[in-house]
Amino acid sequence: MTPKLRCLLVDDEPPALDILRTYIDATPMLEIAGECHHAMAAFEFIQKSQVDLIFLDINMPKLSGTDFLRALPSPPKVIFTTAHRDYAVDGFELGAVDYLLKPYSLDRFLRAVHRAINPEQKQSTAIKETLTTENDRFLYVRADRKMVKIMVDEIRYIESLKDYVRILLPDRQVITKQTITAIEEMLPEQDFMRIHRSFIVSVNKIDSYNLNAVFIGKTELPVGPLYKHEIAKRLGTHH
Repeated sequence: MTPKLRCLLVDDEPPALDILRTYIDATPMLEIAGECHHAMAAFEFIQKSQVDLIFLDINMPKLSGTDFLRALPSPPKVIFTTAHRDYAVDGFELGAVDYLLKPYSLDRFLRAVHRAINPEQKQSTAIKETLTTENDRFLYVRADRKMVKIMVDEIRYIESLKDYVRILLPDRQVITKQTITAIEEMLPEQDFMRIHRSFIVSVNKIDSYNLNAVFIGKTELPVGPLYKHEIAKRLGTHH
């Protein structure tokens, strides 16, 4: 029987760790060795425990994922998991097995794991997949004591409710306990826009707008003073 790869999960966002746990539990060749919320804790962990594969976020407090990887003299295999496409080339240059852009599907996750198990697979294929957008984009959020799948293309807008966010879909709403900034990092930047500290909208769902409000159907959403310039820049408003 082939031994399982011992995985270390390094991410400062609990929802991202939830997704990794769900996917790893569904993958027989993997097991979780540990979880860390920042790179310094991960550095200490791998000094004491065997780790075969690290799922590593990039934007974390204290030390970034890329700097953490540079600091390791003999790093295990690494798969970056991040919402930021801009770091992809750097990640591959550091020898990462793959680079998963949040939100990523189980199918995309399994392809990354396959590359970790089969290192002879061409890295150029992984780079191409990373720099192109998948059609089946979705994310999972925790709601009602379970992980709920949300298709990214169905999201109309997202509203912050203090420690929770409300995700508006065509036929329902989903309320999950996390910050609006955490959700924003999971969304493709080209399709969504922050218009207020409490609102993110799907650009494709906007029916009309001005510098003070965005309208999605009959819903009017306010534009915050700090976001008027972004509205003008992205949507072409000049008055």
